[in-house]
Amino acid sequence: MRRRQTGPAPVQPAEAATARQAASLLLAYPEQDLLDRLPLLRAVVAPLPVALAGPLGRFLDHVETTPLEQQQAEYVEVFDLRRRCCLYLTYYAHGDTRKRGMALLKFKHLYSRAGMVLDDGELPDHLAVVLEFTALGDARRGERLLGEHRAGLELIRLSLQERRSPYAHVLRAVCATLPAVRAEDREAVLRLAAQGPPSEDVGLDPYGETSFAPPEFMPPLSPPPGAKTLPVTSGATP
Repeated sequence: MRRRQTGPAPVQPAEAATARQAASLLLAYPEQDLLDRLPLLRAVVAPLPVALAGPLGRFLDHVETTPLEQQQAEYVEVFDLRRRCCLYLTYYAHGDTRKRGMALLKFKHLYSRAGMVLDDGELPDHLAVVLEFTALGDARRGERLLGEHRAGLELIRLSLQERRSPYAHVLRAVCATLPAVRAEDREAVLRLAAQGPPSEDVGLDPYGETSFAPPEFMPPLSPPPGAKTLPVTSGATP
């Protein structure tokens, strides 16, 4: 008798919301309040499925064992000085074009309808903000935003992974809350990696990197014959 093979249980909405809220806090600039919240974060992350609790727990270990000043320096070096690790999602889809302004207005409109008000100077497409909106504001519309910017999310994850950044753990957890990567999203990641976002300096990197993302870290365009669709987080394991 052939046994039926089963994969991991799907992430439940409440579990996804908890993981996204935790990731939102972890993707903000690290301050003392993050260290103060460590016991609470560990308590809420621990009961989550392993695909979420594992990577989030590893990042919390990093936070607990790394001096705050070092964390702050790492955050700036990775997210502020590396284009392909940029946390502003509309940058990957629109670059520095006028279309990006319209996309930002769309984000603000959705937040306003959910009663969410941004702080002054806070851009609505920052991944931490989008995750908070998805967790606490409007899960359906938030997931739609994440889905529309899936190529950018995957490129951030792969780029952090390539750099061996601890933040790759957080992106793995975020991507694990989403459906499997579609073929068109894989192709979009490849195009984005090769060409960069739309802008006047497409494909150039002002910080000396020769490509937007290395091809060897890109997910395959199509799975081998007979293979099952892989979950988002299976592109490569740190």
